Amino acid sequence: MKAQRRIIIENALEVAKKTRSHSVFLFLNTARDCHWFLKSGLADKGNIVLIIPKSLKIKDSAFRSAKVKVIRSWSGNQTRFSRIKYAFFQGVLQGVIKTDSKVICVLGPWGKSHLDTITIHDLGLSWSEEFPFDPRSLISKDAFNTVMAVVDIALDIGAVGREGKSVGTTFVIGDTDNVLKSSHQAVFNPFRGYPKKERMITQPEVVESIKELAKLDGAFVISEAGVVEAAGRHLDAPSVVTKQLRGLGSRHRAAAGITRRTEAVAVVVSESTGRVTIFEKGRIVATLEPVISRRLV
Repeated sequence: MKAQRRIIIENALEVAKKTRSHSVFLFLNTARDCHWFLKSGLADKGNIVLIIPKSLKIKDSAFRSAKVKVIRSWSGNQTRFSRIKYAFFQGVLQGVIKTDSKVICVLGPWGKSHLDTITIHDLGLSWSEEFPFDPRSLISKDAFNTVMAVVDIALDIGAVGREGKSVGTTFVIGDTDNVLKSSHQAVFNPFRGYPKKERMITQPEVVESIKELAKLDGAFVISEAGVVEAAGRHLDAPSVVTKQLRGLGSRHRAAAGITRRTEAVAVVVSESTGRVTIFEKGRIVATLEPVISRRLV
């Protein structure tokens, strides 16, 4: 008798064929699952892209030899829709799919080995106000790599908070000169005076500093190249109030305002829910939902 996960993957491949989908995104959580897949022979039956945690200790050469494409995802626990949206962002960023691709997703609970869900997504049609996802103009920006690096930091803050307490904060990425003109320091800027190479968000010590400074009032301002220009910045752009922002607080309205006034992208972490919201041109283009498991709310 076939194992459930093999049956589900084979059915997903059949659905992909019948719907003329571009690929099947298969979400695996452990090295053991990956080794099983590579030995299963399923890689030869269709265009399967593996979505695995960034922290998974398995060499990429194992996938290359099997001619299997891999996307390494944020390592924490997200809701299923959030995991799917994050994978789509990375898939487009890496050229695995396009912004109008149709994709079949196969996944199960985060951290578990069993698979129990098949979803079909036409990236141009599948999303609504409840599940916003419109990355087309965002992906074309030079700052997109930096935005995704910031999203990883934001997901960490949203899931874990800081020292067991919930934290909310805002990151504004790109169009730095105009953002600085449309904001002012609410507190002393802790990044002022340091060389650019010491303010890159790719530096682990900078990431840790950001997580600690997220407890301060105000926003982080980050260049499209990933240089942290300021923290504790008050955004002066008029707040935006729209139907899409109904129920959201001043932090989200200010982020919408600054992205309407400038060409920047804003990433907001909700203090109350941990949700990460991405803004561009005054509107929400995506939300990601980390599962809170290690903080006090």
